[in-house]
Amino acid sequence: MHWMILPLKRYADFAGRSRRMEYWMFAVMNFVISMVLAGPAAFAYFAAIAAVDPTAAGSEAEMAEALMGGIGTLGWAGLSLYGLYFLAVLIPSIAVVVRRLHDRDMSGWWYLGFIVASLLPFVGILASIGFIVLMFLPGTDGPNRFGPDPKDPSNTEVFE
Repeated sequence: MHWMILPLKRYADFAGRSRRMEYWMFAVMNFVISMVLAGPAAFAYFAAIAAVDPTAAGSEAEMAEALMGGIGTLGWAGLSLYGLYFLAVLIPSIAVVVRRLHDRDMSGWWYLGFIVASLLPFVGILASIGFIVLMFLPGTDGPNRFGPDPKDPSNTEVFE
């Protein structure tokens, strides 16, 4: 649990290095919480789709209005909670990726490069796969230009 909460404790800390464990446990925590928060909204949306009769709805605008009205309070509450959670973890998510890149002795600006490359057709798939592979690779041994090795057990100032 410590590894999942550590990026939230280091909320907007873009300096230093982060271990793979810190990054991936935070990613798993975000995935699970996102599924729990978005689940009611998705369930309500699919229930609204099933309830709309396409032959009786008429135009596309009337069908969209029926869908939005059919989502209900549970769906809108789930979407609202999901949106608030997304905003709350946006900065820590960026910060932990930058620190993870620092652990690989790469500048945090590479993250912006991966984001831009992922928006391009065909290149985006390769950039996304490359980014995931990069997050799985171990960090550099010993200190690098971004700070001491977070895996070094004798280094206590890494987690302060």
